Amino acid sequence: KTTQSNIYLLTCVVDRLIILDNRKFFYFLLYKTMESRELLLFSIVRPVSRKALQLNFAAWDKPAAGTKNESGGVKMQNEYEIKKEICDIGKRIYNRNMVAANDGNISVKLSDNEFLCTPTGVSKGFMTPEYICKVDAQGNVIQANGNFKPSSEIKMHMRVYQERPDVRSVVHAHPVYATSFAIAGIPLTQPIMPEAVIALGCVPIAKYGRPSTMEIPDAVSEYVQHFDAVLLENHGALTYSDSLLAAYLKMESVEFYAQLLYQSRMLGGPKEFTPQQVEDLYEIRRQFGMKGRHPANLCPNAKEGKPSCHTCGGGCHGDDKKSAVSADVVAEITKKVLEQLGR
Repeated sequence: KTTQSNIYLLTCVVDRLIILDNRKFFYFLLYKTMESRELLLFSIVRPVSRKALQLNFAAWDKPAAGTKNESGGVKMQNEYEIKKEICDIGKRIYNRNMVAANDGNISVKLSDNEFLCTPTGVSKGFMTPEYICKVDAQGNVIQANGNFKPSSEIKMHMRVYQERPDVRSVVHAHPVYATSFAIAGIPLTQPIMPEAVIALGCVPIAKYGRPSTMEIPDAVSEYVQHFDAVLLENHGALTYSDSLLAAYLKMESVEFYAQLLYQSRMLGGPKEFTPQQVEDLYEIRRQFGMKGRHPANLCPNAKEGKPSCHTCGGGCHGDDKKSAVSADVVAEITKKVLEQLGR
């Protein structure tokens, strides 16, 4: 059974080992299982300071946040478990080619003034829990091991948390197909499959902003209240939700939607749902009681008492001058050009 005296005893053992061996510190962790509450002791051969050791012990036994389990209930996690989950998600986005090199960043909200985030300059596929930093609501460092520093894009994450109190996690990545649409200036608005319409609605594009500046948070702010996923012009994609897993799965959904849209265009163009079919899918979402922000509930047309439209009145791009041109118009222009060339 886990008791305070057990924890104190193990802390003393670790302290004794550090004193006896000056050449290499052994980083001992106290693992507290959710079922049996057994104590397991193991070591990681990694040099670590006494201060970092004490901080990690403090975080280990501190309940930090709740996440949904498979049955839909909520279980409490301590900070170390959340750090492990961040590392697991980092491996997923890296292995699925959603990031390259040191790209991308992930954050989780612990409380109104405590957030865990991935460090800058580190591959998200090779992180371990001690890499993860803790910051306050302004992005200032509360705790970071060694030379690790919070992601340079933490301002963007903080803006989402500021404007969406329901959000508990933010994921930013550069998935190939979704980012290709962002580079081409094409929002994901075509209703082509039920899952995308129900889960995402449409995915707008936020105006381009210079990385690490307030330009990106300001651009994203335009859409945060209305969507749970946003493309970043010439940059990547951003998703957020009430748990880390849900935020990551939205990123998967955005990339899958973009890939299907791209490949169907290569085959001659997708067959889109009719407005009525889209409205029927929106109604299914309402009946499911799905959380988050979605055109089914927030479409500008719907607010005015008009039928919801999948493109939200063409407002899915930060620059109105870049409104999408229909395929029919493009085909007609191409035909006239070829006629003039005598082909």
